[in-house]
Order: sequence, then C-alpha cells, then structure tokens
Amino acid sequence: MTTHKIAVIAGDGIGKEVVPAAIKCLERIAHLHTINLEFTHFDWGSDYYVEHGRMMPPDGLEQLAQYDAIFLGAVGAPEVPDAESLWGLLIPIRREFQQYINLRPVKTLDGVKSPLANKEPIDILIVRENNEGEYSEVGGRAYRGLPHETAVQETIFTRLGVSRAAHYAASLASSRKGQLTSATKSNGIIHTMPFWDEVVEETTRLYPDVTLTSELVDALAAHLVLKPWTFDVIVASNLLGDILSDLGSSVTGSIGVAPSANLNPEGDFPSLFEPVHGSAPDIAGKGLANPVGQIWSGAMMLQHLGHPEAAGHLQLAFESALREGLGTRDVGGPSSTSEFTAAVLAAIDGVAAVGRPEAAAGTKPAAAAASST
Repeated sequence: MTTHKIAVIAGDGIGKEVVPAAIKCLERIAHLHTINLEFTHFDWGSDYYVEHGRMMPPDGLEQLAQYDAIFLGAVGAPEVPDAESLWGLLIPIRREFQQYINLRPVKTLDGVKSPLANKEPIDILIVRENNEGEYSEVGGRAYRGLPHETAVQETIFTRLGVSRAAHYAASLASSRKGQLTSATKSNGIIHTMPFWDEVVEETTRLYPDVTLTSELVDALAAHLVLKPWTFDVIVASNLLGDILSDLGSSVTGSIGVAPSANLNPEGDFPSLFEPVHGSAPDIAGKGLANPVGQIWSGAMMLQHLGHPEAAGHLQLAFESALREGLGTRDVGGPSSTSEFTAAVLAAIDGVAAVGRPEAAAGTKPAAAAASST
C-alpha cells in the first residue's frame, strides 16, 4: 500500500467546513484504491495570528517540508489585514517550496449553470507563473503620512521563471489540443511584458505541435467572456493569471467549484492544493459552503501524487452529484455542505461498483509533470 503524508491547514472561515468534507471523500477514495493517506492537521491561520502575532510558527516551513503534499482550505479574516494573512502563510509556502506553477482548471460542469447564454462546453487550463512577476517583494513606501507619500512596487521577470512556466504550459497544450494562449500587455508595459513575450515564444518553438497565440490581457478578458470555449491552455504572469482564472471560474458558474494546484513539478518539495475561493466569513459556520473546489483540489493532489485512477474516480463522483442536481445553493442546488458531501460519498461507491474511471483532467502525474520542465 502506497503511503503519502499530507499536511492539512484548514485555515479560516469556510475552510474549516470544506476541508473536512473533502478529507472524507479522499479517505473513501484512498480505501477503494489501496492508498494510505496520513493527514496531519495544523491549526495555523488567522486565529493563530490573533493569538501569536503570526500566521504560522517560526519553524512552520521546516515542519511542512517533511510532508508529501499540503492541503489548504482558505485564509483570511476581517480582523487580520489581507497582506498579513497572505504574506504570512501562503506566499512563503509557494516560494520556499518553489511551487512555481499555479494550475487552475476552468471547466463547465453539468448541474452548475453558467451565466453565459451559449452552452458550448468550456475546458481550459490556466497556467499561472507563481513565484515572481507582479507579486515580488521588491519595493517600498516613503514619506508616510505626508502629501508626497510614495509607494513603489517592482515587477520582476526572470528568464528562468518565464521559461519554466512556458515549458509547463506548452507541455500541457501538447497533450491536449495543441493550442497555447499567452496573456500579455506589451503594448503598454514596455520592458517586462515584451521580455515575457520573447521568452514564451522562444520556449514554445521547442514544441512544434503547439500553436502559440499572444493576446493582450484586456482583449483576452473580453474573449474569455464572449467565447471561452475557444481556449485550451492559457499561460500568464502571476497577477494576470490570478485575475483571468477568477474570471474563468465565474463564467463557468461559480468560483466555489474552482480548484487549484501550487506545483513544484520536479517533486523536490511538497506541492500545495487549495480551492480558488476565499474564506467567505459571511457564510462561515452556516453549512452553506460549496466543497467542490476543495474536493476537486483533492483530486488534483491525487493526480500529482501519481494516482490518476483515484483522481478520476473522485472527479467522476462529484460531477455525478452535481449532475443529479444535488449541488449547494450557490449553484442552484438544495444541499447543505454536509448533504452534498454525503451525495459525493454515495457517488464514489456507485462509480466503484460500475467500473474503473479514466484519469481526472486538470493536472499531470508527478513523473510527467517533472519531465516538462
């Protein structure tokens, strides 16, 4: 039996509801596929910050380094500044463990109504560079409180950072429809974005079966609303990928179903899996949270750990529960968080009784991911 050690950080708000829901589903899948998932829970997040003045202990990263993967719920609370919650937990994890790929599937699901009138199926993978770009720590503020107070934020692109994101995206595109779209703004940002364009183009030439289109991000955002079904794989910088993936999940019906993977493709460090949605303190504790984003992130974790059949089984199960109209209220269904989780557990058993599922879409097994960088 294969054993994987998983660090669990439920975090804040609805993270404390959707993480236990997803773990129930993962444990059922693991049992059926002869996988041993050892979950270790850490009480880090905003509550920890209020008590200790930091989001995790000083040796938090050293503790997490001992695990095969990290399963995160959500962070953020009204009493803690967003910069503290993000830069005190998630971003240090992403950078210390070189999780330079943020992979976000955008896919229409039966049972989740899209706001778009057109019913063409949407199936996009957004590859977001995850370690540099607009989210650099370079910059500062001067003359605080004075009329000429100044803030400077530097965008940092490196050839290494851009090329490895482009390699990963082109490799994914090569395994799908062979269509890669690069988000840019090189008509207005005259240094970093032309550099991004050049490196992405140079890298994509190594993939002769991939067609690259470079599109200005404002036009790309409009395109994602008007004809999202025409996209296959999108590669984007840290900030642009963040924005486009939220837009993509909205046009498919709900940000509550959107998963993500923060990947160290080589497997030298643990990767982190989390839903795209936030902590949603306004609905926390009410049983209204949609656990699909967390469950789907769990399927991506299984895929990354080298268990594509188990990942596919879990994805088929939650898609089946949605298809039956059993979703939570944010997607027009009647279910509470616990009721939907029970429906997914029943579907897991039903899929197991029918036969062996195909691999889940959205990420690649660890070995394949490593070969793309």
